[in-house]
Amino acid sequence: MEVLKYPIGRFAAPAEMTDAVRARWIEEIAALPALLKDAVSGLSEAQLDTPYRDGGWTVRQVVHHLADSHINSYMRFKLALTEEKPTIKPYDEERWAELPDSVGTPVELSLDLVESLHARWVKLLASLSETEYKRAFVHPESGRETPLDRNLGIYAWHGKHHLAHITELKKRMGW
Repeated sequence: MEVLKYPIGRFAAPAEMTDAVRARWIEEIAALPALLKDAVSGLSEAQLDTPYRDGGWTVRQVVHHLADSHINSYMRFKLALTEEKPTIKPYDEERWAELPDSVGTPVELSLDLVESLHARWVKLLASLSETEYKRAFVHPESGRETPLDRNLGIYAWHGKHHLAHITELKKRMGW
């Protein structure tokens, strides 16, 4: 079950945060839209509505979740860059995944959204200084500060994590 839930493992921050690490993560965020589009290309409606694991989201929900989650992360970057340690607004991703725009909407809408969002996000990310990457936001549920460089890593991992849900399902199903 753990390998189906975390096919690439859980996020692990590097011991040392460097420009090279951040650059690699930015490249991974830049690459996600094309990889995601390729992963779902040619899938039937029935395949898009197949859960990637028992009790998991469908492929369609995963695609829409990536758009929802990455929009939230992008906004958290902007808040942390323009406010002093803002407390962010969490959201219930499970409930969002059950809304009609996640269950019954064509994936192309979120694929286009992720493509545009990531183009803009990468432009912002590439422009940040090391000092700016140390800026942080506060998550109200934990009370912990999350520096932007850590959040960058989390979201580079997040994209690959959900992409692997789709690609591993395709391998298991022979699609």
